[in-house]
Amino acid sequence: MGSAVTVPEGGFRFVPGVYQYSAGVAAEPGFALHRYRFAEPVPLMQGFGRIARVLEGIGRPKAAFAACELRSPAPFTEAGFAAFNRVYGGVLGEWGLFRDGLNPVARSNVCPELAPPAEPCFHAFVVSVPAADAPPSFAVAGSGEAAEGRGNYRDNTVALGDLSPAGMLAKARWVLGEMERRMAVLGAGWTATTGVQVYTVHDIHPFLATEIVARGAARHGVTWQFCRPPVVDLEYEMDCRGIQAEHVLPAG
Repeated sequence: MGSAVTVPEGGFRFVPGVYQYSAGVAAEPGFALHRYRFAEPVPLMQGFGRIARVLEGIGRPKAAFAACELRSPAPFTEAGFAAFNRVYGGVLGEWGLFRDGLNPVARSNVCPELAPPAEPCFHAFVVSVPAADAPPSFAVAGSGEAAEGRGNYRDNTVALGDLSPAGMLAKARWVLGEMERRMAVLGAGWTATTGVQVYTVHDIHPFLATEIVARGAARHGVTWQFCRPPVVDLEYEMDCRGIQAEHVLPAG
């Protein structure tokens, strides 16, 4: 994982990742990241429209769109995930956001186990705004227990198919390490987080204290979302952020 790349017109820098997302973003000096959460999930294309209106309303360009959190109906096959990413990435391309072929927008995309949406939706998004003397802010993209950008998920998944306590511990350790690697590139760590989310339908209590709490990842608690990662056979995902300003947008 290399150094971060700056998007001057966006007011943030990003850690290069894969086609569908960057590994994380951080505000540049003189800017701050703000997180907006929808009160109810908003279908993908409608959500892009609402994000565009929010950016216009606060006088920011589309390049200030820095990160997002999605909700999908169920885990995708690898082929289905690639097809979805082409649709999602197509809008980012239309907005002119790619930088030398790199996607700057960080992302999490998970699947609620109960009452899932009927189609992929936006749950939240992050934008940059001018803010003199603002403290550092960042958002790290979600990661499941597979190294990405290596051809496929199955051949690079930690403890594939192993839902035993030892298997889940191995998955959690890998994901926690990935969160730490991504934060390090952005100059951050657990002490700078304001929110940490875990996405799994499996029991996290066997390693909650020894891994999540002991590392400092639960200094403000952990939000456990009863969701699955977006690709079949991935079982554990996390993301994290250090953002001082968060807003809730009403439904409709």
